Parts: sequence; C-alpha cells; structure tokens
Amino acid sequence: MLRPWELAIPLDRGEEKAVYMQIADAVIAAIQSGKLIAGSILPGSRQLAAQLNVNRNTIVEALDVLMAEGWLVSKERRGIFVADVQPVASLGQSLARKSGIVRELDLKPSVVFDDGLPDSALAPIDELARAYRQIFARKGRWQMMGYRHEAGDPEFREAIAQMLNYKRSMHLSADQVFITRGSQMAMFLTAHALLKPGDHVLIENPGYKPAWDAFTHAGASLLPVNVDTHGIVIGEIREYLKQYPGIKAVYITPHHQFPTTVTLSLRRRMELITLSNEHGFMIIEDDYDHEFHFNPRPVMPVSSLEQARNFVYIGTMSKIVAPALRIGYLASCASVVDKVTNLRKIIDVQGDYMMEQAVFQLIRDGEIRRHLKRATSLYKSKRDHFEQLLLQYLADKVDFVKPEGGLAFWIMPKKPVDLVQLANTLKHKGIALIPPDTFCYKGFANGFRLGYASLSEEKMQEGIQAIATNWPT
Repeated sequence: MLRPWELAIPLDRGEEKAVYMQIADAVIAAIQSGKLIAGSILPGSRQLAAQLNVNRNTIVEALDVLMAEGWLVSKERRGIFVADVQPVASLGQSLARKSGIVRELDLKPSVVFDDGLPDSALAPIDELARAYRQIFARKGRWQMMGYRHEAGDPEFREAIAQMLNYKRSMHLSADQVFITRGSQMAMFLTAHALLKPGDHVLIENPGYKPAWDAFTHAGASLLPVNVDTHGIVIGEIREYLKQYPGIKAVYITPHHQFPTTVTLSLRRRMELITLSNEHGFMIIEDDYDHEFHFNPRPVMPVSSLEQARNFVYIGTMSKIVAPALRIGYLASCASVVDKVTNLRKIIDVQGDYMMEQAVFQLIRDGEIRRHLKRATSLYKSKRDHFEQLLLQYLADKVDFVKPEGGLAFWIMPKKPVDLVQLANTLKHKGIALIPPDTFCYKGFANGFRLGYASLSEEKMQEGIQAIATNWPT
C-alpha cells in the first residue's frame, strides 16, 4: 500500500469559493497533473484537517464531493484512495464550478447559520446513556414497560415544577405541568385545546412561523403585531382589542424575541398582563432558550409575575441537552392541563417514559446543572467572538445589538439591500442563511438571524467573511 500523500494546498480564505471546494479542486488538479496516481491513499480526515489547519467537517465535505464525482473511492476499513479510472465528466464539472454553473451537489453548504441551535457536541451523551442503562437495570423494570400517565411521569413533572419555581420564580404544582415530545407538540396541543375556528390570536411580527402554523391549523386567524427594541408593541394590541373584542390569545417570545433577540421590557410585560386580565385572553409564552442568559441577573418569565392569571408557559429540554432529545413541557392552570391531557390521548397515549426517567436522573444527580454551567460559559465566549467578527467585517454594513442571551444574533442592513438575492448568492457560495421571508407574516424581514452556537470559530469567520465579501455595494 502506498504511503499517504502529503497535501500542500494554499487556501485563500478571502476568496469567494468555499474552502472545501478549494480543497476539492486542488486534489483534482493533483490527480490530473500526475502528482497523485491511481491507487494512492489519502491521509485520514483528521490528519488532513491538521495539515491544512481547517475544521474536519470542511475536509469531509471536500471528500464527499470528490467521491461523488468519482475522483476518489472509499474502501471499507482501509481508507480513501485515488480512483483507478478518472471520471470522464469530472473535468467539465470542475470547469462548470469555476465558471459559475453550480450543480446540485455543490449546493451542500460549507457554513450553515441556523436559527440558534445548541452545539450537539456538548450534549452529555455518555451521562444520558448511562442513566438510560441504569433505569433498565433496576429491580421491577418490567413494571415500567406498561402504560403510564398521559401527562408525563409524576416524579418528572414534580422535578420540572420545582425547576421552574426555583429557577424562574414561578408558583407551580406538579398537576400544572404537562410533558410533551418537544415544544412544537406543546404548541400544537395548546392551540387545539384553547382555540376553535374563527378565533383570533395576536402574534409577534416578525416571529416564529411554526407556532403560527399550529394556531391556523386549529382554525384561528392571526393578527400581526409589530416588534420594536422593547418587544411587542402594546399600543397595537390595544387597537386590535377595540376591533376584535373576543381575541383569545397572544403568542410571545419575551425573553429573547424570535427572531430579533430583543427582551420585552418590564413596563410592557405589566401592560400585557393587565390587558390579559381585563379582556380574558391567554398569554402563550414560548421561553425557548431561557437557560442561556449571560448577564448576572436573569429575566424572569411573564408567567412568573404574580398578577398573571391567564397563561400557558412552554419550554423545552431540547435546547438544554440536544435538539434530538424530544422532551418539552407546558405549564398552566389545572383546567388547561386537563384539556391538553384529553387531547393527547387521541394522538399519543403517553410520552417517552424511559427518556423522561433518564433526564430526571440527570436532573437529580446534578448533571444537567453542571452541563448548563459548562455550556453557558462556552456560548458566552462564542457570542463575544461572533460580535468581534461582525465588528471586524460588517460594522459599516449592518446594525446589531449584542444579545444578552440566546444563541443567535439579529443583523439589519444600514442601507436598503435585497436580502433575498443576497441569501441566494451566498447559498451558491456554500453559505446557508435562513431566508428573510421565513420570519414575517407577510413580505420579508429586514434582517438575518445568525445562529452561532453550533459553529466553530473557523466556521464563524468563514461565514461572516463570505457575507461581507458578497454584500451589495
């Protein structure tokens, strides 16, 4: 077997072409020139990443392209080799890339700015797996394999209630907590338990469309309310109440508003509660990433205020542990929980009892607390680094406010820019942005939401540089 070839590829991080495509084209050129001969074995992805000083995911993306085009082949348990026969069409494909003709394969992004997902690599997977195994090893484990309570395991509900009371200044008992398979299920059940066709729901605009979909699926009509630097505009809510006296609910993300990241001011929180009590509408509060707040004094939920009488509070464990962990919850008065429980019976007899027990053990053992402490410290560091990149490359192009918490930034152009066209341009450069029409009730939002928590510092810089390079002049 031939020894792995030492790659020496000069990378231009300021070039429009994505780094992984520069690597792929350099390997193709080496094969065509004879520097890499048929049957040569390449170093492993980790070794290549170290040699080129890039993230391993960048190497994996380059290798995927090369294997898909037929330049390289993977042999199980042996490694990746230069193919014996060069692909006939590959030279034309390479030239097409250089000339701007982008094939579907090349659209696989090098950098993805999500809406603020946590870094799954930080998840306490080993601890969760150990807890899961311990549950199965307990005496009487056969008893756990039957049906359980539709609202969730009572001990787990008690643990969530205690967490919300202690950490978020709420005043809940276990029967006011309902466990779901993620926050979107909580949203869906809430919508169908509280709303009927023809009802009106106030929503933040821009805002979170998956929640809007749950409301419209229940037959409700949406009334968009603008968001400014202090959160949802209460004056507009007052005007809607004059036109639609029977408004049933308002949906808010007050801690770190989605997508703009602003925090609802205390004055507006109190005004909203007063209106809710006067008119009888429900405050549906989605506190999707409460845990990640970087200032010493956290902001408590609207639902925690003593005056709040009509509320459904929705949270999730997915942001705490990992997106793949589908455990969410809602908290409200016992009558709402009963309605949600009866509705859940129709579609899902119970939740994931075993996973609930495993997470409950992590809470009880203090592992969740330790994980949050580690993750929050890292995310704060990432946020600060991301801010510096924005100031370095985009300070003359965008406005933004450094968020006090959450896992994303909201950037807005200083001058009018076609953000849809910019997003499409960047997509073809290997940089994925959430389209600006994702957030608005109608039309397009005047900004981009850039999640940073799941990105390495290298990927952050690659993405921000690409945005700056392609920003319209």
